Order: sequence, then structure tokens, then C-alpha cells
Amino acid sequence: MRSYLFVPGDSARKLEKGLGSGADALIIDLEDSVAPSAKEAARQVTGDFLREAKRTESRPRLFVRVNDLASGHTAADLDAVMEPGPDGIVQPKACGGADVAHLAAMIAVREAEYALEDGRTRIMAIATETARSIFALGSFRGASHRLTGIAWGGEDLSADLGSESNRDPNGHYTDPYRLARSLTLMGAGAAEIDAIDTVYTNFRELDGLAAECRDARRDGFVAKMAIHPAQVPVINETFAPTPEEVARAKAIIAAFEADPNAGVVAIDGEMIDMPHLKRARRLMSRV
Repeated sequence: MRSYLFVPGDSARKLEKGLGSGADALIIDLEDSVAPSAKEAARQVTGDFLREAKRTESRPRLFVRVNDLASGHTAADLDAVMEPGPDGIVQPKACGGADVAHLAAMIAVREAEYALEDGRTRIMAIATETARSIFALGSFRGASHRLTGIAWGGEDLSADLGSESNRDPNGHYTDPYRLARSLTLMGAGAAEIDAIDTVYTNFRELDGLAAECRDARRDGFVAKMAIHPAQVPVINETFAPTPEEVARAKAIIAAFEADPNAGVVAIDGEMIDMPHLKRARRLMSRV
């Protein structure tokens, strides 16, 4: 998956619009975009939407961002959305593998209660929203078989740090946020799961979004979160491998398959070794 579109869980109209956005996955939000007074109504709207949307052919994956464990709302969120069976749960403010394991146990109980296949509900963790969480980015490996990816976020982190802004006058992230981004990428690599880039908040500035997508893909992120449907086509196009990249990856894989004992092969005058093969296989897994 390349694009994850956030949609407020209390708006049936926006949820319906999200289905046709072209996003690979919708993140139905019960956290930041829903006021405390609207939480219960949002749970009802989200549950109803999940039941209907799951009948739709060629639909995106359906994730629900619940409220964080410290909020006291997580159990009620899961009680409302697990019966219709979302594809995954997004965990905000995750402070390392222990938080993921805690959430995974809560999900497992509800899968059993609602006769859902054990382990079917995946978890994506947003892992940099507090200063404390930065120091736990190396702890996700083995936390749960449900964990498929970790994302980073700079908005909650800037509030936690007391930053005046998380970007410089040129629109680039400042050092604390570049560090959070880099450590997320390392943490995902260590856990052998997907690294997902954060949102680009200026949804009218599509050129800036495209540039940020190119940087993210270059560095190893495989997807990006979106806050507006207009961002989805840009993300999908930028993260999709080009025909030339696919052809080269296939050639690398074929060369090693033709000579399984080779440590190095030559393609178009270039020496290709195991790191190239690993990258080629990862690219083909995204096609």
C-alpha cells in the first residue's frame, strides 16, 4: 500500500467520499479529529460505515485510529468497531513494542468475542508523537505478529516538545523532526515492517507534497499518510515503481535465479551484489 487517507470518524459524508478517493487505505479517525463530546457519536458512525463499506467491491483497506492507551477511550473504541471487523487498527502515541503488545491483546479478546479469524486485524503504530516514544523506536521487533508498519508524526511531537514550529522558513523539517523521521525508518527496518511517512499538512501545495514523497521513497519509506483526497493521486504516483525500475528489478532477480551460487552478477556493465538483490525483491513486493 502507498497511500493512507485520514477521514474523520464522525462524518458519514467524508467517509463515503473517502471510499472513492483512490487511497489504498482509509484511516477512520476517532482520535484527534473528533472532539471529546463527539466520541460516542463517532463510534456509531464508524461502526455503521464499516458494515456498509465492507460490502463494497474493490474498496480500500479500512483502518480505524483509536484513541491512545492513556486516554481511557481505547476499550470503548474497540468495542464499537471490532464487531464489523476493520482490516486494521492504527495506534496513536505508541511508546514502543510494549504498547503494541497491549493493544494486540485487547484486539485478540474482541476477535474471539465476535468470532473473527484470530490475527486478522493488523496494527499500524504512530510511533513518534511524544518525546518518550523516540527512545523506544528500537523495541518494535517481535512485539506482535499483527504489527505491519510504523509511521511517524511531527505535529503531536512538536506540542510535546514545546516547539514554535517543526519546519524552518524553507518548509524543511528542523533537526528534532528529521531525527524522529530517521529513527522511525531505522525502527521499521529493524522490525522488518513497513515505514510510513507522515502527513503533509499544506494540502493545497501539491508540488511540495510530491517533493516530500520523492525524498521519503528515496530513503526507504514505502507509503505516506494523507489528510485530503487531493493528495492521494500525488502519493500513489510518486510511490509507484516506474516500468523501468520494475524491469531492472526483474533483471536482477532473474540473473541471481539463473546462477543461485553467485554472490555477484554483471548487468549492463555494472556489478550487482546481494544488497541490490534485496532491494529488487522489496521493490517487486510493492508492485
